[in-house]
Amino acid sequence: MEVTRIFDLLDRYLEKYNKEVALAGKKNGEWIKYSSDDYLKFSNYFSYFLMAQGFKPGDKIATVTNNRPEWNFADIGMMQIGIVHIPIYPTISNEEYTHILQHSDAKAIIVADKLQYSKLEEVIKATENISFIYTFSEIEGFTSWDEMIEIGKQNEELFKDEVVKIKQEIKPDDMATLIYTSGTTGSSKGVMLSHRNIVSNFIATSFIQPLDHTHKVLSFLPLCHIYERMMNYHFQYKGISIYYAENMGTITADLVDIKADGFNTVPRLLERVYDKIISKGKDLSGLKKVIFFWALNLGLKYELNGANGIWYEFKRKIADKLVFSKWRAALGGRVKIIVSGGSALQPRLARLFWSAGMRVMEGYGLTETSPVISVNSPWWPNVKFGTVGTLINDVEVKIAEDGEILMKGPGQMLGYYKDEAYTAQVIDQDGWFHTGDIGLFEEGKFLKITDRKKEIFKLSSGKYIAPQMIENRFKESIFIEQLMVVGENEKFASALISPNFNHLHFWASKHKVHFRDNEELVRKPEVNQRFQREVDKINILLSEHERIKRFKLVCGEWSPLTGELSPTLKLKRSVIFKKYDHLLKVIYRLDRNGNNASKQK
Repeated sequence: MEVTRIFDLLDRYLEKYNKEVALAGKKNGEWIKYSSDDYLKFSNYFSYFLMAQGFKPGDKIATVTNNRPEWNFADIGMMQIGIVHIPIYPTISNEEYTHILQHSDAKAIIVADKLQYSKLEEVIKATENISFIYTFSEIEGFTSWDEMIEIGKQNEELFKDEVVKIKQEIKPDDMATLIYTSGTTGSSKGVMLSHRNIVSNFIATSFIQPLDHTHKVLSFLPLCHIYERMMNYHFQYKGISIYYAENMGTITADLVDIKADGFNTVPRLLERVYDKIISKGKDLSGLKKVIFFWALNLGLKYELNGANGIWYEFKRKIADKLVFSKWRAALGGRVKIIVSGGSALQPRLARLFWSAGMRVMEGYGLTETSPVISVNSPWWPNVKFGTVGTLINDVEVKIAEDGEILMKGPGQMLGYYKDEAYTAQVIDQDGWFHTGDIGLFEEGKFLKITDRKKEIFKLSSGKYIAPQMIENRFKESIFIEQLMVVGENEKFASALISPNFNHLHFWASKHKVHFRDNEELVRKPEVNQRFQREVDKINILLSEHERIKRFKLVCGEWSPLTGELSPTLKLKRSVIFKKYDHLLKVIYRLDRNGNNASKQK
């Protein structure tokens, strides 16, 4: 059947697949599985519950929760009766929660558990438009998920026909969801997305996905983000079983447990997998260590379509048997496809995973584009390392004179909620959405992102710096977890570095560097000398004006919880500038003699 509204997925599921395991989540260490019949049943019960509570089409309900099958039931249950779903990250600040809940006009909120409610209690009490509070887990004084379903069952006969009627009246261009962009500056914006926006995206990407209804995937990225959410619908459209990881610490174990065929990720997680691979290799000795790093270096040279030649492929088969097969086994042994998005992937990681038999499909998009604009195919010739692939069906892209990527297509948002002025700023009179990203086409069809338009800055010499490209280079170092390039209007580029403290602690122990805490550790001369070697190694690969002349190590790990990163792990530059202003002054203003360092060459 044709899918034109998101909730049409359920009818299609029953018609084409009718699976025993459509969704699965872990409870007390055991997988709780739901069939496609269960999916339909619980979604309908939730619709009946909401109608019994007096909710009407156009009302808005927020969710703050971890990934779980109940999220899907609530999501479909809302949308099929015209209620707008507002999924919110469970890790943002109270200030941001207050803004979103008030700005969105949410009438109700569903929270995961008691811990989540305790974080939000004061915010919810201060938000006048929130009239109902529900919970997925049992919390005394609130209606839990089991109670909601029971109330829905009791009201089935009363509202069954009305749900069918409302579903028929919902149009593809009606707003399905309101998603607040995490943003790296200022308050987040509410992106209004229609059924057509998201449906067009998961259908277009389905033609590129080699997995089918016989496969299963592990989901661990937040469903409140449009990337994981769209892919969740995409998997449902293809009939792929979705298992939710118990938590971020159990991903590897869960991959092995279910023998997943694929998963979605962000580059930083793949970088951590790579770092673990390197660490394990360094722990080996003798011939095993030699073979390990021979295979690793071979993989890093991988080219597509057999371009390395027959001799290389022969060696790769040996490497696969001795080393790569063990990497796959560590991820369950069946992973074929890894979808990567959210930020730039280092080409060396794509090469390595492809060489090991796990094809990485790197894509690009924004919340405002539902999200995918382009993606690399798992098949030659529509894949190229270092790019974000070719455009998906029905999407147009042109590069503006200043290099900005402009987009048109069915995935383009309805606009920003309550903000017509800003909507008009980003969607021009000709209908082009201005992404804010700088890019170009390689070979006439592969889109390559070079930086964010607002993040490019100029040195006092007039030379431009594109920080993201430089930062991604430096994050190839196992010593560097995060790095931010600075130097606007200064004579040279510098950097603030948040170390990979797990590796740094290991290194310090090995080299007998004693320290009380991270603050003392990053001040140690031998530590700074070691980082200088890492910086020098990458600097050689950069143009003279791009090279990092000075850096300062920070003693804290950057994360969404501490505020330096957005929920999608992008640098919040304004926050970092403010937090480390004292270090920037040391870098650029005063040297040891009290002279102005920025005047030095």
